[in-house]
Amino acid sequence: MKLSMTLLTDLYQLTMMGGYYLLGKSRERANFDCFFRKIPEDGGFCVAAGLEQLIDYIQDLHFESEDLDYLRSLNLFPPEVLHFFKDLRFTGDLYAVPEGTLVFPQEPLVRVTAPLPEAQLIETALLNILNFQTLIATKTARVCIVAGEDPVIEFGVRRAQGPDGGLSASRAAFIGGARATSNLMAGKAYGIPVRGTMAHSWIESFSSELESFQSYARVYPKNVVLLVDTYDTLRSGVPNAIKVGKELRARKAGDLLGVRLDSGDLTFLSREARKLLDEAGFDRTHILGSSDLDEWLIESIKEQGAEIDSWGVGTRMVTSYTCPALGGVYKLSAIFEDGEMKPKLKVSDDLEKTTNPGIKKVVRFFDEKSFMRGDVLFFADEILPPHQAVQAFHPMLAHVHKTYPSMYKREEILVPVFQGGKLVYSKPTLQEIQARTFQSLHHLRSEHKRLQNPHLYHVSLGEKLFRQKQELIKEVVG
Repeated sequence: MKLSMTLLTDLYQLTMMGGYYLLGKSRERANFDCFFRKIPEDGGFCVAAGLEQLIDYIQDLHFESEDLDYLRSLNLFPPEVLHFFKDLRFTGDLYAVPEGTLVFPQEPLVRVTAPLPEAQLIETALLNILNFQTLIATKTARVCIVAGEDPVIEFGVRRAQGPDGGLSASRAAFIGGARATSNLMAGKAYGIPVRGTMAHSWIESFSSELESFQSYARVYPKNVVLLVDTYDTLRSGVPNAIKVGKELRARKAGDLLGVRLDSGDLTFLSREARKLLDEAGFDRTHILGSSDLDEWLIESIKEQGAEIDSWGVGTRMVTSYTCPALGGVYKLSAIFEDGEMKPKLKVSDDLEKTTNPGIKKVVRFFDEKSFMRGDVLFFADEILPPHQAVQAFHPMLAHVHKTYPSMYKREEILVPVFQGGKLVYSKPTLQEIQARTFQSLHHLRSEHKRLQNPHLYHVSLGEKLFRQKQELIKEVVG
């Protein structure tokens, strides 16, 4: 049975939509912001991902007759509401940060201005898509930063959260910096390079480890990367791999491209394996390390002097094992009343949950060395004088503010994606998105990339927005 993506939503989205229609509010325009409040694992940045899937979802947004039959069976929606659903399409404006852009708490990743029912309908799917892919792209970027020049290969599909989770995770991991994936579906769907050779079961299916290696090399002489830890890594695994490598060279059929370590003390085993390989003339044979790795383990293993050339990272990357969710939210920030869009905000005793009102743009400031120095939220229609310093305020505290010098370069990071329901954005290739991630990280200072206690990247408010927010809070709380 084919399931419509339109029903990838919470029931209350549709009850609100029906209520808007019945109360005559279905054409009332509103603005919503998608943002997150906290960086996973107390990190220094996030990598935006998932926009392409969001675009595809919105372009195909409609209720099938089967969807309406199902909704009718719930005995919840009046016939006129179901008729309203039948013709619903997205006709609004949507701005977003391009995938591969670094993003930070409290700033919009997506800004939606549309009739209330349309803006409401896309909330659940939007959060589902962006939260997960941004989470995995961010996790992968952290892994790749500590791996340095060593390639990272994504091995995680078997432990991912279901088939779609596996496919989305492979895509997001590539955006975050992974060089390849073991997931063939992701390779086919997205053009990601695929890698893989054998599992322990291949080796165990033969009468000896040596025979299993020889058989594999005979079948795939140009792709000989041998898994050497099935029985005894240093006494049999690596020596047998070397024997097969010599046989390949003697036949001029290929070479021993690599050995893979998947268990044990990777630091010790890789160093000893490197010695054995080099002594046998296989100094160009690379060593691939795997085994429940993450950024913390890779950092530690490298600091201990491991001789590992590339890393296979699976479960802990594609599930973001130690932080399983990005807390992205979707909040109304303006609504059309009395002939104009009026700013709105949610007030909370928890300061970080008090939202920023109005339709906003995000301006990123770069210093003379092209390093990112901070982001500032302004009203979207504000015109910033090009050669004047900009004062920026803490989102809640008037006495905490800073000034960005006039010579700093500025960039608006929200770009138009849909206007009047029409797609106006040219979707980049996945390789171009990954290149954007690399470029973005190049412009981020090293202190923001630390795993432990990264330096805080400031997201501030422009003066007009800050004053408006304070006035609205006073109106609400007195």
